[in-house]
Amino acid sequence: MSDIRSAAVLLMTLPEDSAGELMAKLEPKQVEQVSIEIARSRSIAAEEQERVILEFTQANPALSGSGGGLELAKSLIQKALGSNAAAVLSSMRQSIEAVPFGFLRNVDSQNLLTYIIDEHPQTIALIMSHLPASIGAEILAGLPDARRLSVVRRIATMGRTNPDIIREVEKGLERRMSSVMSQSFENAGGVQAVAEMLNVSDRATERSLMESLAAEDAELVDEIRRLMFVFEDVARFTDKDIQAVLKNVETSQWAMALKGASDALKEKVLKNMSERAAQTLREEMEYLGPAKRSVVETKQQEIVDVIRKLEDGGEIDLNGMNENEEMVQ
Repeated sequence: MSDIRSAAVLLMTLPEDSAGELMAKLEPKQVEQVSIEIARSRSIAAEEQERVILEFTQANPALSGSGGGLELAKSLIQKALGSNAAAVLSSMRQSIEAVPFGFLRNVDSQNLLTYIIDEHPQTIALIMSHLPASIGAEILAGLPDARRLSVVRRIATMGRTNPDIIREVEKGLERRMSSVMSQSFENAGGVQAVAEMLNVSDRATERSLMESLAAEDAELVDEIRRLMFVFEDVARFTDKDIQAVLKNVETSQWAMALKGASDALKEKVLKNMSERAAQTLREEMEYLGPAKRSVVETKQQEIVDVIRKLEDGGEIDLNGMNENEEMVQ
């Protein structure tokens, strides 16, 4: 892996503000080279990210593996160079646009698959050879088995290709996909939508639906349950419900789980403890110091699981915290 690629992966891993500060220490030419690499990279493979940032794991708990893209590259250049960013932005844009099939950098892989799935295997192979590996993998996964094998064989034996042929295929695909690239799409439905609907459904409806769905897809049910109630929702509990939870969760669990939580949630928990218990919790949180996000989220999920069990036992009512209706006499 080149130094430029490694630098790009690291910058894509860091929070944007931190990445901008780090990029500001580079020479303008280095900024341009790294930015081009970021703009070309739609996502980072977990294995590649791990290799690059292994030595930073302890110091940076917020690693996400999210990816890059043109907008991130532009943002980082502007943060790094300020008023001097225009020239580098222009140069980067020209370099990106000159890359064969560069227009596909912002196209969803499933949309692309729809347009190329019926093409000749050689054409598909040519297009995929110019895509990031992660996008290529998504395209491969969507191809029929027989065509997938044929495409992979052609990619492996492709070698050099006449630039005129590449430009011809590129123009044809860009022309066919012009309507897709000019449109903006919004996500609809999904697990989050189901979770939000069930969150405000009555308990009987929720139980019936979840039990029926569990018979078909237990993993999907687990995913929905985790989104239906999140740890931060504890801040909206009544004092009675939060006290019921406190009886079933150890102080050490709260100490880790409250790392990074909102002030409202911390206050909700602390004010429902005895003065001595609250002081013990504050001291333990301070003693723990910085913690990995993954460890914090694990502890938060443990408490959420306890809350779900308490709800199943009728000790607390999660639907009640969503009720904002006016009370009548």
